[in-house]
Amino acid sequence: MSGQRRTQVVTATSAIWITGVGTCTPLGSSLQEFARNLLAGQSAIRRVDRFDVSEHPSQIAGQLHPVPCPAEDDPSQFAQRHRLEQLARWCCLSALRDAGLEGERDKRRIGLVLGAGAEWLLRWESDGLVNWSADWQPATPPHSLAEIQRRELGLSGPALTVSAACASGNIALAQARAWLQMGWVDYCLAGACDMTVAPCPFAAFGNLRALSRRNDSPQTASRPFDRGRDGFVMGEGGAVFVLERAEQARRRGAVPLAELAGCGAASDAYHPVIPNPDPLPAATAMRRALADARICPEEVGYINAHATGTPVGDVCETRVLQTVFGETLLRIPVSSTKSMTGHLVTAAAAVEALACIIALREQTLPPTINLDDPDPECNLCHIPHQARPQRFRIAVSNSFGFGGSNTCVVLRAA
Repeated sequence: MSGQRRTQVVTATSAIWITGVGTCTPLGSSLQEFARNLLAGQSAIRRVDRFDVSEHPSQIAGQLHPVPCPAEDDPSQFAQRHRLEQLARWCCLSALRDAGLEGERDKRRIGLVLGAGAEWLLRWESDGLVNWSADWQPATPPHSLAEIQRRELGLSGPALTVSAACASGNIALAQARAWLQMGWVDYCLAGACDMTVAPCPFAAFGNLRALSRRNDSPQTASRPFDRGRDGFVMGEGGAVFVLERAEQARRRGAVPLAELAGCGAASDAYHPVIPNPDPLPAATAMRRALADARICPEEVGYINAHATGTPVGDVCETRVLQTVFGETLLRIPVSSTKSMTGHLVTAAAAVEALACIIALREQTLPPTINLDDPDPECNLCHIPHQARPQRFRIAVSNSFGFGGSNTCVVLRAA
């Protein structure tokens, strides 16, 4: 029909590139700042100063400085937004700008897949700490974080919230990739944001005895794979990416950050918070990601582990890696960037995918800091203390969420 827009036919094998990123983490609020501090092995863990932690067992976290106000926003109005909303807006706008799409929002089908956990709880808590003024009625819930971004950014593609705990960012990337391969969107924003350095999450994870209690030494508290680890350290922040088909990116002269080459997921539902001692479900997620990327285990040049620094979790993940890679594992460098940022919970997978992209771009592997005494049960090719130059083309990032949401993504130099 004359004037009717034709849907582009896309094959399932179309390469999907990441061409833009927006981020705000305890290590920086831009790609450049985050990369510099990450590869310098800087710890962002400090004593919490935004609320009273005197009665909390863990009193340390990776906190954000005030979220930067986008250039197009009025600072006074931006300051009135909830901090989680500020974070999502900064990351989405920064990603579009980085990809050269800030002027294309009303001309292209741009989708949004945003990982967000406990957003209603965080808003309820923020209001309660002030004056309990909000009227929360189940029949008239407030708009979701993803819907707010879709509406305010003027995006015409589909929008979706993903809530799969620590795996949310990887699932968001996988969903965005699928939308592009199906031809539903021209571009897609995908990532995750979280602001769980707050009283209720602190109390919940503290009561679970999941958090490190090294309050007298914040910067050395997050110790993945170390024999002296005593729990994870809370963190907050986010990362949002622009994904598009490689052929389209080439036509418009976009510079790729990396290719999202493979995605894998599997669920085990073993326990709400305790990792499954059986490595097979998480190993299945990794094997699916490698198969999706059409690579064999020997081609992997770096693994960003989920490793949070809990006594049980790090050993369980080591067994997963041994199941997938066998003897090859001892030749593949592995690190946990949570040692520097803390555990960003819902946003962890997105920020760790960004760490892999930085490693690919700089050909330098980020370290696991505070790894003074490696646990013999975590027998891996560690990168302790300092970043390591490394020529490689393929990085793998694991994120295993509470409740058994096991995910893995494969990123390839584009």
